[in-house]
Amino acid sequence: MEEGNGADDGCKDEAAASGGRGLASQRPGASQSRSCTKVDRNRTRNEAALVGSLPGSSWDGMSGRGRERGGSLSYSRRSLHGPSPDIHFGPKACMLRNQTTVMHIQDPASQRLTWSKPPLSVLVVKKIGDVRLLENFLQLCAFLIEEKHMIVLIEKSVLEDPLLENIESYSSIRKKLCTFREGYDDISKQIDLIICLGGDGTLLYASTLFQASVPPVMAFHLGSLGFLTPFKFESFKSNVAQVIEGNAAVVLRSRLKVKVMKVQRNGDTESSLLQLERNGPQPLTCRSLETLEGNRTAIQIQVLNEVVVDRGPSSYLSNVDLFLDNRLITTVQGDGLIISTPTGSTAYAVAAGASMIHPNVPAILITPICPHSLSFRPIVVPAGVELTIRLSPDGKNTAWVSFDGRQRQEIRQGDSIKITTSCFPVPSVCCHDPVYDWFESLARCLHWNVRKRQGWLCDTELSTSSDDERA
Repeated sequence: MEEGNGADDGCKDEAAASGGRGLASQRPGASQSRSCTKVDRNRTRNEAALVGSLPGSSWDGMSGRGRERGGSLSYSRRSLHGPSPDIHFGPKACMLRNQTTVMHIQDPASQRLTWSKPPLSVLVVKKIGDVRLLENFLQLCAFLIEEKHMIVLIEKSVLEDPLLENIESYSSIRKKLCTFREGYDDISKQIDLIICLGGDGTLLYASTLFQASVPPVMAFHLGSLGFLTPFKFESFKSNVAQVIEGNAAVVLRSRLKVKVMKVQRNGDTESSLLQLERNGPQPLTCRSLETLEGNRTAIQIQVLNEVVVDRGPSSYLSNVDLFLDNRLITTVQGDGLIISTPTGSTAYAVAAGASMIHPNVPAILITPICPHSLSFRPIVVPAGVELTIRLSPDGKNTAWVSFDGRQRQEIRQGDSIKITTSCFPVPSVCCHDPVYDWFESLARCLHWNVRKRQGWLCDTELSTSSDDERA
């Protein structure tokens, strides 16, 4: 959204201090003589209108109730089915205001992304160990730095890749690249845009770098499957330029907020939080995700695809109790359980027999893995409910849990896993629009409903069939 043209220097400084998240205070052609107070008042009304246009959200517009938190206005919102998604993505991107709503559910095709200020910094995430991506990576970095005059951040391990040293053009670009270390450097407030080069795993990895608000993600299909990467690299200059200019189609891929509560037992190894106090600096992910609550260790993480609870190396069936809003709904006996987002429905869940759900559908998918019951089918529950998984008291063995295939760990008696919909989705930039891109990926990657078509009946076959009918 555009900034107010009539804001004086004091207003601009205030907007910069709030992370550049001020929404439009006026449209082009309107009067530009606006005071700082009036700009803020208009910005408040626009923020309220934007929040009210989101699915399952409301704002008390009569009383204008809001609370100040962290230097920015945070409005009390009620949700029909779950927490309202965050409308800001990184320091400068937000959802474009849409006036047309049907039953308070925004049309997926109308979801547009815009910038409150021009983006300056971009994070380029490259698939590690793939020689085929080196030339593409250098072309993209040169384009962003030399033509778009942007700050490009990459991982320190990518900068030190020995394969890049053999490329002649790399020496001139290397000095202009900025680096960070995964888990140690906090880049959540420094990135305006994310560009992924690789497959679906590259986008999943980029999601783990941001445990709160996620900047817009633009993914190029340079991997093996590419279900989540709609862009082709052949036209990367025009595509990237269009996204930087703003007003691009976007799909909000919901994430799961997962909280693992583990009981500290005698003989257990020290948690990473205790190691932090004894051994000095530890990764930022440990410091931000792990806390101590009495005799329990609480680990919180954002998951884009799925949470998988399985029986691990044990030969026995897993027995876990599944609670929905603190009420027991079933006991899972089998190889395990998959709790996935609509984005994850086309990953592990569909291989286990679940249905495929469009990313814009607010839901959580529950899929058993090889259940010991013929009537246990995958189910879809509303987004926002809280699911709790615990080991059954009569279970014979422990269970193991993983998050998007990473951070696999053991779950024992007394431990619990709480899962609900996160307020921080992943804004994935679309090549065309959210609906068409998803169906195109189904046909291209999963060959959905692809079969050999029947041929036309010839005249001889038609006459033969007519004679047979008369007889």
